[in-house]
Order: sequence, then structure tokens, then C-alpha cells
Amino acid sequence: MAGGFRGLALALGFAAIPMMLSGCRSAAAGTSVVTASPQVVASVEQRLEMIPPPSKTQYLAVRTLTEWQNPYLTVEQSGATLHVTSVQRQDQAVKVSDLPSALNALPNGSWPYGRVVAVEEIRGESDATRPAVRRNVEAALKTLGDLGVVAYEWNESGLR
Repeated sequence: MAGGFRGLALALGFAAIPMMLSGCRSAAAGTSVVTASPQVVASVEQRLEMIPPPSKTQYLAVRTLTEWQNPYLTVEQSGATLHVTSVQRQDQAVKVSDLPSALNALPNGSWPYGRVVAVEEIRGESDATRPAVRRNVEAALKTLGDLGVVAYEWNESGLR
């Protein structure tokens, strides 16, 4: 019975991919970042609870993002790129507000370290776009926290 539910949940999640993934557009200067609705967060949180809690012994040993096996985000001014490396690396542009749906669509095998996502700011942004990037990082961190997913900000020297 539980396997049937998981299969249904995965099928529904994958069916939603075309609806949730879209190209990101730059927000006008001074606009706020849109986050996911509480209802979406609650339903995704239930699904993510099937994934085990993070295993610190595994993910704290990772020294580079190329070694990182869980999903990770590269956040930029216009949104984020979700990197998934479970079988072969896939990069998906997502709006920060669509992050819950994007994570919900990932198979359980995408989470070998448990519910933890690395978050990095895009490098080389200009001083003018830095505040927008940081707002998106903060929105992504809040969304991950609301989902019960541990978020680690990644910098050039590794996890913070």
C-alpha cells in the first residue's frame, strides 16, 4: 500500500514538472521576492517528510560542489538553478516561489544525505544586482526552512 502511494506521489510530482518549471524573468528593481503559498508548502512538507533527516557524517565530509550528491541551488538575480545529481546532473531554472514544487518532483533517490540542500550565490554578479541576489538567497533559505529541509550556504571555501 505504501509503495502505491509513493508511486502515485512521484507520478503526480513528475506530471507537474512542465507546469512548475519556467524561465525566470528579472524582477524590476525594488520589487519583493514572491514565496510559495502556505498551502503549497504544507503539502510539499508532508511529501518531503518521507525523506530521512540529514546525515551530517555524510554531507559534512563534502568539500566541493562537484562532490555534492544532494540537490543544490545556485541563486541569481532572476531566480535560481536547481542542480540534481542523483543519476546524471540536471540543471533546472526555477523561480524561488516554485522551489517547493521543484523539490517535491524529485525522486527519493535524489537525497542520499537526507533532507539537506546546499545553496550558493552566483559568482561574478555586479554590485547593482547583489541586493536582488541576496533577497533571493534569503527567500530560498526561508522556503527550505519552512519545508523542513536543512539549508547550507555554500561559499568558495565550502559549507558555512
